Amino acid sequence: MDGILEKAAVKRFIAAATDLGVKGQVTVLSETARTAVDAANGLGIEVGQIASSLIFKLPSGNPLLIITSGRHRVDTELVARNLGIAELGRADANYVKDISGYSVGGVSPLGWISKPEIILIDEALNDYDAVWAAAGHPHAVYPTSFAELITCTGATPMVVGD
Repeated sequence: MDGILEKAAVKRFIAAATDLGVKGQVTVLSETARTAVDAANGLGIEVGQIASSLIFKLPSGNPLLIITSGRHRVDTELVARNLGIAELGRADANYVKDISGYSVGGVSPLGWISKPEIILIDEALNDYDAVWAAAGHPHAVYPTSFAELITCTGATPMVVGD
């Protein structure tokens, strides 16, 4: 796990987090945190405490970031309806990397190279005092909170799944 904190994407996350006054420090996991279940197992926490950053395409082609609880899947029809749009487009790995600067499995809600047009946060994350999000690499995560994520990202709370 040597060198993860030296990766460019992790350094970009750390710089953004520092600028935003984020209190939590990056934790490097020995096992991958590529999925919410993997991250929760590595941290010894409930899967719902994992704040996954999922990227979709809006009809404009611009990115939509949904910071969602690992305890459920995003209901794309519900989110599209709530946003008053026809549907959410799928974002492939290249689009995710080009827009956020992060590879799938390590997408942080902070430190993007291009700001998402819309940022939503799953209201289910408010059920936990502490949540964990990716810090720019599949083995790097950091502790945060629902309130801190809203403050740092400007995300709008929404029910995004069940």
